[in-house]
Amino acid sequence: MLTTRFVNGAPNWIDVASPDIDAAVSFYGGLFGWHFESAGPDAGGYGFFQLGGRTVAGGMRSGPGQGPPAWTVYFRSADAQATAKAAEQAHGSVLFQPMDVLGQGHMAVLADQAGVPFGIWQPGQTKGVDVAGEPGSLCWVELYTADVAAAAAFYHRVLGLETSGVPFPGGTYTCVNPADGGEDAMFGGIVPLADAPAEAEGGPYWLPYFEVEDTDTAVDKVRRLGGTVRMPATTMEGVGRMAKFTDPNGARFAVIKSESPQG
Repeated sequence: MLTTRFVNGAPNWIDVASPDIDAAVSFYGGLFGWHFESAGPDAGGYGFFQLGGRTVAGGMRSGPGQGPPAWTVYFRSADAQATAKAAEQAHGSVLFQPMDVLGQGHMAVLADQAGVPFGIWQPGQTKGVDVAGEPGSLCWVELYTADVAAAAAFYHRVLGLETSGVPFPGGTYTCVNPADGGEDAMFGGIVPLADAPAEAEGGPYWLPYFEVEDTDTAVDKVRRLGGTVRMPATTMEGVGRMAKFTDPNGARFAVIKSESPQG
């Protein structure tokens, strides 16, 4: 389960980079009821999406040459410098070197062995998002990659993540959990791109899922707000009803009405 009882290796932050942050604020506000608060004049335009006064994500304007619009998932690290070094040793790379963020913690953006960006957050005053697993907040993450075994080995070496196989109709789903929490702390999965033709065109990436109260309502809202439905509302027995989207700027994400709390 993805909760705010963060342990090393578990997701503890998420943010979206968009060339039009005002459009992103309008879209996610209409979809999830989020309100955007600036992090202050020293934050370079960075701000926080909040729901009922609790922070659920971050957001910022991306400039030319900073990559396509995208959500970035951050994982808890006890030592950002050591994690960045481990990523390089595991044939990944460091896209943004570890840096102090206004005394709130240390962050870095890395890439795995397949070039997939992800973040790390070493907590300071800010431990992570204020809410997870509830409607309107992050509840699951999924890595789409060409080589599941190579990805599992990379994230085990860098973040200590463990994997396990869960059978489902048509195959086996590779689940991910932090070493400290065991399988009860499962927070995501790894999916081979070969099994997901709709994802293959965009290449490997981390896909965030946000919990919703009604997936079909979310699909209708996305269309009205100018987003794109990449996968219509689909029910998977024992998991929940999910759908995949891109926001008006092109950032990919998904929603799910979990069959049981936090999927």
